[in-house]
Amino acid sequence: MTAAADGDVVVFLIGMRINRLRAVRSWLPVFKAMPRMLKELSKDASSGLLGFRVLVGGLRDITVVQYWESAEKLFAYASAADKEHRPAWAAYNSRVRNSGPDVGIWHETYAVPEGRYETMYVNMPPHGLAAAHGTEPVGRRGERAAERMSADRTDG
Repeated sequence: MTAAADGDVVVFLIGMRINRLRAVRSWLPVFKAMPRMLKELSKDASSGLLGFRVLVGGLRDITVVQYWESAEKLFAYASAADKEHRPAWAAYNSRVRNSGPDVGIWHETYAVPEGRYETMYVNMPPHGLAAAHGTEPVGRRGERAAERMSADRTDG
């Protein structure tokens, strides 16, 4: 199977790193903010969030991989005064000023043009981009990865 994504895709990676495990007062509010945002976004089909997956790396690192309808919808959510992100960001900035580098956050945004991404899933439930966009048989987009990723491929 392959992801049934058409057009451009937007992948947003966001994470936190606990730099001082004992500084629970510094990192726990950051840790709790992301589930609130994901819940808010998941309840609103027009938000632009298509899907997400939480990854945990050891005791200190948490990453959320998000798939968005567009970069514009991602940026609109990030800047909306009436949504969970803005107060969480303000609280984090205030906390960092007062407590130092006990917890770090990071994000990366990738806007991937149509034809410049490739997916394949064998014996897997919908995962990643396929969970966000649905699946279709791999042969519809080409049998080989190079065919599926060709910028000039034609469907049909």
